Amino acid sequence: MSSKLVKGTAILTIGLFLSKALGLLYLIPLYAIVGKESMGLYQYAYIPYNIALSIAISGAPLAVSRFVARYNALGDYATGRKLMKSGMLVMTISGILAFLTLFFLAEPIAHLVIRDEEQIFSIEQITSVIRWVSYALLVVPLMSIVRGFLQGYNKMEPTAISQLVEQIVRIIAVLIGAYFVVNFMHESPEKAINFAVFAAFIGGIAGLGVLYWYWKKYKQEFNTLLDNSIQPEEETSFFSMYKELFSYLLPFILVGVINPLYQFVDMVTFNDAMKSIGRSTVSDVYLAMLNLLTHKFVMIPVMIATGFSMALIPVLTTYFTKNDQKGITRSLDQTYQIMMFLTIPLVIGLMVLSNEFYQLLYEQDAMGAKILASYAPVAILFGLFTVTAAILQGIDRHKWIIFNSLVGLLVKLVINIPLIKLFETNGAILATAIGYTIAVGLNIGIITKALQYRSRMVFRRIILIGILNLVMFVSVYFTLKGLTAFSAVDGKMHALFYILICTGVGGAIYGYLSLKTGLAQKLFGERLTRFTDKLGF
Repeated sequence: MSSKLVKGTAILTIGLFLSKALGLLYLIPLYAIVGKESMGLYQYAYIPYNIALSIAISGAPLAVSRFVARYNALGDYATGRKLMKSGMLVMTISGILAFLTLFFLAEPIAHLVIRDEEQIFSIEQITSVIRWVSYALLVVPLMSIVRGFLQGYNKMEPTAISQLVEQIVRIIAVLIGAYFVVNFMHESPEKAINFAVFAAFIGGIAGLGVLYWYWKKYKQEFNTLLDNSIQPEEETSFFSMYKELFSYLLPFILVGVINPLYQFVDMVTFNDAMKSIGRSTVSDVYLAMLNLLTHKFVMIPVMIATGFSMALIPVLTTYFTKNDQKGITRSLDQTYQIMMFLTIPLVIGLMVLSNEFYQLLYEQDAMGAKILASYAPVAILFGLFTVTAAILQGIDRHKWIIFNSLVGLLVKLVINIPLIKLFETNGAILATAIGYTIAVGLNIGIITKALQYRSRMVFRRIILIGILNLVMFVSVYFTLKGLTAFSAVDGKMHALFYILICTGVGGAIYGYLSLKTGLAQKLFGERLTRFTDKLGF
């Protein structure tokens, strides 16, 4: 596998981690500039934007990478290049349509989320902020087709670097713009939020520039492969090419849009449910904590699964095209194990240190910390859904992805309001967890049946990972208890100090046990084994 999968996963995961980390860290100064209440306005813009963006582009990189990888495996490099050229026009049109749709639906969406006069935002404010963010849809779709083409050649670095640069430029524009609007123009924080969401357009321009640089870098290599491309007996027509591509595209789009859709369900039902129990005055703030402030934390462990899925699909497609069942099985074994090995400790850290993390980034807030602790375990389900959906995509079970995803989403929609009325934000979290559990269970069932996949070794390894994480959990929990008994957390630097101590203890224990049991060496290969042999493990 596996060197290709591990290398590709590492590149994408590091890029995604840095991008997600920056996407979380910039909220610290933005929160300080605009305040807690205005952050709610920010999330009202980004959930519809993420849905429109996912529909416009989320399927494209993975679908295109799968398409290109399939034809490259057959030695036909001309068909992938043909798709690339025509796809630029298609994605430009897609971006324009997505922009117009979101721009003109902004007011109807605002009417859906404002359910009571006691809420802190007006319909006009939400309409304005959604329209400002919609401009990014004009440029971002172009990036997706280039990323997908390069990933089809197992060039993962351009995707990672372009995402990182896009995020950095966007964050700089957000913070400078918001600070200037509030402190020099003396406008309201709501005006600053309008500029902050427009920064997504500026970041998109920067990301597109990075991809153009990589295209120039690899162009000669691609042209050499194109010159040596086989000549198929019958040239692939545009109709058949796009028919095949769109057969991949809908499942990819649904996987990309499913998480924003779950958030959108919360966005359009949460305020109404809270109104019915007399909680409208805190509804906007609680929803911002759930859908933006804590969601940013929860998605950090998920980036591991996302990195795996993006690297896994071209590799699985190659094995599937060559009918290499052993290659598929090895890929699945390693993917499940490494994902769980890396994801679970991150989740445990967020749960145990929820108060310290929330105070470090935002402020001391018991409710925010409580929501984070409740929400963190759902990251495991998010990750499993992403990976299992990628596996189904790699083995051409596209219809099942659509069915399973929609079943989970329908369950969320049905039970969300009753659970919110009973448990408020925890009810929304529980509804999300139930919906994802159903979708993941169905995905695993289809994979097991389609591939006759059984692996006692993976099952035993996951149990071992669970035991190691339990030991780590106990050590971090009692370390934190000892620290807080000595001195309660007081301020951001104090919170950071406790986080560093606790994560250091937990990481050291988890790392030591993983090496001592040989688990880490088995998961990460010969290079780690040679290194640990020198240390006596």
